[in-house]
Amino acid sequence: MKERERQEKILNLLKNSRFLSNAKMMELLDVSEATIRRDLSKLAKQGLIRRLRGGAETLEGFIRTRPAWEPFKTINIINIEEKKRIAQKAAELCTPGESIIIDGGTTTNLMVEFLKDTDLQILTNALHTAVDLIKNTNNRVILPGGEVFREQKVIVSPFENDTIQQYSASKLFMATQGITQVGLTQWDSLLIRAQQKLMNQAEHIIILADSSKFNQRGSLILCPLKRIDTVITDSGIDQESVKMLEGEHIELIIV
Repeated sequence: MKERERQEKILNLLKNSRFLSNAKMMELLDVSEATIRRDLSKLAKQGLIRRLRGGAETLEGFIRTRPAWEPFKTINIINIEEKKRIAQKAAELCTPGESIIIDGGTTTNLMVEFLKDTDLQILTNALHTAVDLIKNTNNRVILPGGEVFREQKVIVSPFENDTIQQYSASKLFMATQGITQVGLTQWDSLLIRAQQKLMNQAEHIIILADSSKFNQRGSLILCPLKRIDTVITDSGIDQESVKMLEGEHIELIIV
């Protein structure tokens, strides 16, 4: 079993059990203690689990203590198949000739693969998404003016009146670090600033979030749930989260 597959299995096991001992994980995955320790160490550094004496627990329900940003490739290993299905469904919501906005994020970036044959005008503040769109599609790509923040890989303008304020989109496809009753949450105030500017320019706000994002609490609130129109997620979403979204009259698409 490859390292990526093991780590995804560990995360899924912890979601169901909350805490597992090293011995139990060794038994379930049929690997050595040294292998389990290496995997747990990497997952803990990403802020995805908490290591305890003799085992590990999920951080679900806690404010996750990972850095405000992570390398794009590191985040992308988690729930990759679910993210691809979500991205594909999001791309299917686009119609030829539309003007849309794609926010930065691993799931939103995966939309590029499914936009190869579309005729869209796309504004994005995410550098990696802009590059992928230019290389792999024929869509018109627009970037906002401003400063490039290398760690987050986004462009943020210091001015109120910039390209974003002149752009009108029918849909905004946006990622989030967490979805709770209080709304969408983030860990990075810079990303919140960038996302809130984009939200003001779209008629319809669509959130792309795999089921692990529900009940994850960031330290900062991006917006209340009532600002959201649609959520696209996978079948792992729990019933309480379904009821939460339905209570706010949010369209829920499960893939």
